[in-house]
Amino acid sequence: MKTGIIGLPQVGKTSLFKILTKADISSRSHGNPREAHIGVATVPDDRLDRLAKQCNPRKLVHAQVEFADVAAIGQEALKESAYLASLRGVDALIHVVRAFEDDSIPHVGPIDPLRDIKNVEFDLMVSDLEQVETRLERMKKDLLKRKTPELEKENELLHRAKAHLETERPLREMEMTKEEKKIVRGFMFLSEKPILYVLNITESTTLGSDLEAAVAKFKVDEFLGRLNTGATAICGKVEAELADMSDEDAAEFLGSYGLVESGLTRLIRKSYELLGLISFFTVGEDECRAWTIEKNTRAASAAGAIHSDLEKHFIRAETIHWDVLLELGSEAAARAAGKLRLEGKEYIVQDGDILHIRHSG
Repeated sequence: MKTGIIGLPQVGKTSLFKILTKADISSRSHGNPREAHIGVATVPDDRLDRLAKQCNPRKLVHAQVEFADVAAIGQEALKESAYLASLRGVDALIHVVRAFEDDSIPHVGPIDPLRDIKNVEFDLMVSDLEQVETRLERMKKDLLKRKTPELEKENELLHRAKAHLETERPLREMEMTKEEKKIVRGFMFLSEKPILYVLNITESTTLGSDLEAAVAKFKVDEFLGRLNTGATAICGKVEAELADMSDEDAAEFLGSYGLVESGLTRLIRKSYELLGLISFFTVGEDECRAWTIEKNTRAASAAGAIHSDLEKHFIRAETIHWDVLLELGSEAAARAAGKLRLEGKEYIVQDGDILHIRHSG
C-alpha cells in the first residue's frame, strides 16, 4: 500500500511525513523541489506486541506502509507531468489540512479547513476532467476507424465520468462495476483515489477532547458519509515531541493530554479502514509477524501474501483469533481446548486471525 501525502503550503504535511517515516528529506531543497520523497512507516499493533511477549520470538515484524511526500499541491503543480506521475502512482491520498493558529507560520487569509479541502478537491477534479477530455478526443478518431465492444464501453464510461466531474463531484463518488473499475484503473484518476482528510490542530491543555471534536468543529464531518472518504485529526506539534520519546515517556506524555494513543496510530488505522485492509498474524519461536491483506480475502490468497508457493500448494489453514490464543497462553493449550480450527481455502480471513498454513510444497 502506497499513500500520497498532499496539502497546501505551510500545513505541516512534510513534518507529518518525517514523523511517520523518520525519513531524511534534506536533499529536496538541493534537488528537484517537485520530487516526491518516499518513506516507510511501521504500523503500530498492540495485538502483535502482546503476542510477541507471550511467544518471545527471535524476530518481531510489524506491517509497513509506504508514504510519498509530494510538494505543495496547486493548479500549477498539477500541470507538471512529473508531479502528476508521482501522485497518480499512489493507492490513496492523505490530505493534511491546516486547522492550527500560529502567527509565525504564514497563511493566506483566515484559517478555514473546509475551504481548503474544497479548493484542493476542485483542482483534483479539474485535472481528471482534462485527462478525460483528452482521451475522449482521441477516442473519436479511434471509433471512426473501427468500433469494438471494448472501445464503446470505455467511451460510454468516460462520457459518464465527464458528466459526473462537471457536477463538481469526485470520481470516488461515482458508482462503478468491477469491470468499469478495471477500465479506468489505467488512468489513475486523482479524484477517484480514496482520501483521508487529516486536520492539523492547535496544541491545547484539552487536546484529547479537541481531537475528538475537530472533525465536527471544522465541519469536515459532511464528508464522512461519502464513498471512500475519511477524516481524522492530529496535533503535529505534539506528534513531533512524541517522536523523540521512549515508549514509557510517550505514554506518560499522552496521558497528560488525556490520550491513550498517538495521532499517528489513529491516522494509520484510519488509512487501513479507508482502503479496506486488515492484518493477520503468523506466530512462533522464530518470528511473530503481521501481514496486510484486503478485507474478504480467502485463506488461500492470504497464504499467498506470505509466499506464492503457500497459495499454490495450500491444503488447510490452522486458525485461531489472537485474543483467544493470548487468553489460553499457548498453541498447545489452544489445541487441547479444541480452539484451533482447520479452515479450507474458501475461508474468509478475519482481522486479528493467527494462521498456520498447511501445504504440500
